[in-house]
Amino acid sequence: MSRSKDRGQDFTREFEGAQTLDGLLEVSGSACDTAEVLARMQAAHAEGRPHSDVIPGLFEEEPRFPSPDVARLLYQNLLGLWDLVEEGRAVRLEDGPRPPRPKKVKASQPPAFHPDEPTGEFVEAAWRYLEDDEKARTRLMHSFENRQDALLGALDAAGLTDEGYGVARHLLFELYAMLELGWSPGVASVRSAALVADTTAPPVPQSLRTYADEALFEAEQDEEQPLTAQELEAVRTLVRSGLAALWGARKGR
Repeated sequence: MSRSKDRGQDFTREFEGAQTLDGLLEVSGSACDTAEVLARMQAAHAEGRPHSDVIPGLFEEEPRFPSPDVARLLYQNLLGLWDLVEEGRAVRLEDGPRPPRPKKVKASQPPAFHPDEPTGEFVEAAWRYLEDDEKARTRLMHSFENRQDALLGALDAAGLTDEGYGVARHLLFELYAMLELGWSPGVASVRSAALVADTTAPPVPQSLRTYADEALFEAEQDEEQPLTAQELEAVRTLVRSGLAALWGARKGR
């Protein structure tokens, strides 16, 4: 049985308010306050740039963290703030009575992108659907484990730590699930030979590459169980080759 680890249990993207984020920024060595971070994020989002273009620039030097908990809280708040910007939500920077939160609407399964390529909007909708619908996520996880023996075998043979394995496996599952949701004919089992670089393989859509790159960036920022640079590169190589193989395994293309 292949190992698995859900990294989302201890890391929750949530903006807890300007006062909290201001303190986290200050203690971590940033000269920015929440208002400036918000302005930078809004500008980046308007230009179609990802949060990975914004967050590193908040620090003139490497951020310093008194403890792993401070690092985790900082990135939870920063990514939570980015989510609010991306959703077009109003962000309160002053204390005072908070308006009632709108009732959360359960995400619905995104419409298929077949026979075209997935857009960024599809990837975001698919991710939210997988987060919200436990039954759908479990069904797709069973499908992933039953069909993708070659892919899981390559991960088992890679010699990664449990943490590195968990990052790679969870991300490849998400990418597989997105393809299953959006490509109505389905995805066949990946062949071992397809995991070797193939210049004749169809190019992977930018939306999926961007999702994978941003997920790996978040894993790189994990201060509790950071991956070494060498292992991060190994994980990145596995994810990219696995994604290319999954994209090439679409049925009826």
